[in-house]
Amino acid sequence: MLRWTVTFLVIAIIAAILGFGGIAAGAAGIAKIFFYIFVVLFVLSFFMGRRSVE
Repeated sequence: MLRWTVTFLVIAIIAAILGFGGIAAGAAGIAKIFFYIFVVLFVLSFFMGRRSVE
């Protein structure tokens, strides 16, 4: 999932440099959504992994 975030971020940066505003905004929006999903999954897996099994 993090790979998709980085991919869309790179697409957004390249599109912004070349002047494609709509494509850059769309790719940046998708990258932001993937980033937040990745952060939530990371936090959940971090806390679930730290639980002691008794």
